[in-house]
Amino acid sequence: LVIEFRWAEGNYERLPALAAELVRLKVDIIVTHATPGALAAKSATTTIPIVMATSSDPVATGLVASLARPGGNVTGMSGINPEVTAKRLELLKDAFPRTRQVAVLFNTDNPNKFTLSAMEATAASLKLELQQFGVRRSGDLDSAFAAMAKRRVDAVVTTDDAVLIANFGAIAKLAAKMRLPSIGLPEFAEAGGLMAYGADRRHLFRRAAYFVDRIFKGAKPADLPVEQATRFEIVLNQKTAKALGLQFPQAVLARADRVIE
Repeated sequence: LVIEFRWAEGNYERLPALAAELVRLKVDIIVTHATPGALAAKSATTTIPIVMATSSDPVATGLVASLARPGGNVTGMSGINPEVTAKRLELLKDAFPRTRQVAVLFNTDNPNKFTLSAMEATAASLKLELQQFGVRRSGDLDSAFAAMAKRRVDAVVTTDDAVLIANFGAIAKLAAKMRLPSIGLPEFAEAGGLMAYGADRRHLFRRAAYFVDRIFKGAKPADLPVEQATRFEIVLNQKTAKALGLQFPQAVLARADRVIE
């Protein structure tokens, strides 16, 4: 196998050109990471099979007609991000009941309206007020957290986005500097964030290889149902909690799949 690897380095504006370049190279399959990459690939070709290693809501974003019958040339995995991100608010509230104002960190270049809508609905049921802070690249993080300080938020939730994932370490440090409880993907807790809830993304990428194998053996993307994530985990970072002077309730600790000491 020859793999042609392309990375937009956090600049989503580069994705269409990179996708077009792969099409010109006449690759046999395009494997994408996250919704923006999948959308760029779909716009670049209607014939080359596209396998989504991760995506948020492929039906809502127009990547596939339905999960069971994708149609077209796109199939793969969905991390069901809207529901998962909304669930982080519940976990945050369980751990810190006094939380009222929550900052939501997201990438303005990533189609987030479905995730943000799901979060708003959950926030209303939990009596939380969400405040949105959009960034486009790593250089925007300092100003976003400065704005959070001015608005006196109680905690910060990160959405699932390639640019944010690439900067989890910096985000965790900024949250700790402001002494804010924070929650995101499992990799976020591993990078120093306080809490995490999300799909096992390593499993999603491994499962994407199944789709590649099926297509190489003659299957059509239109006939391969999109699969949703089935493995989720709660990760708590005790080291960060101690540094912030916070303590997880025993009930929350009991639910954790992993605790980072």
